Amino acid sequence: MSSIRDQQAREAVLRRIRTALRDVPEDEQPQQVAVERNYVHEATAPRDEIIEQFIERVSDYKATVRRVEEHDLPRTIAASCKEHSVQMLVVAADMPVEWLPSDITILRDAQKQPLPYEQLEQSDGVLIGCALGIAQTGTIVLDGGKLQGRRVLSLLPDYALCLIWEEQIVGIVPEAIARLNEPTDDGTHMRPLTFVSGPSATSDIELSRVEGVHGPRTLEVFVVRDKSQGDHKGTPLL
Repeated sequence: MSSIRDQQAREAVLRRIRTALRDVPEDEQPQQVAVERNYVHEATAPRDEIIEQFIERVSDYKATVRRVEEHDLPRTIAASCKEHSVQMLVVAADMPVEWLPSDITILRDAQKQPLPYEQLEQSDGVLIGCALGIAQTGTIVLDGGKLQGRRVLSLLPDYALCLIWEEQIVGIVPEAIARLNEPTDDGTHMRPLTFVSGPSATSDIELSRVEGVHGPRTLEVFVVRDKSQGDHKGTPLL
């Protein structure tokens, strides 16, 4: 009976699609249709206000946010690991070695030598970078780029520490989409995108908040003040 209802629902959806497209020529391509884009493309607020809004919105999601000088990253990362009892930390292959605590186990994940899921789940936390942040929504976007590693790194460990530089923060969503649409190193636009708004949280059937089901239970964000180097990297240990 369920399969019959599913088939009927599918046919109903397809029928509505065909009806909506009945006036569209069969050979028409999407790029041939002009789309109005008269919405606001860039935030007009001063940079300081945009950064403060990002911090406020991320904090609203029950994430911990700290402002950090880049030269102070080694000390603050070590302090956070100690505060959260992290003894085994997962990082991407290109995470600079000088930022990492020397008294804990560092697990480096590389595309050619990925860590097994079991090891990721047994770790105490993950340290990652990000592609950008959106002040309007308090969202962090991951695209698998520098300092980020595979998407799964941000999903399995219970504690996540994310680094975002001030210049990576944009004001509104259209700015973020435009920047994410820039070609990758291989000249394509194809990359996995993960939008993170606070630590993992959902609600059960009684609308009780449950944390840590779909990702890290605890999210900490370091907003790093403008760096002196242009590539967000120190000396990676590959």
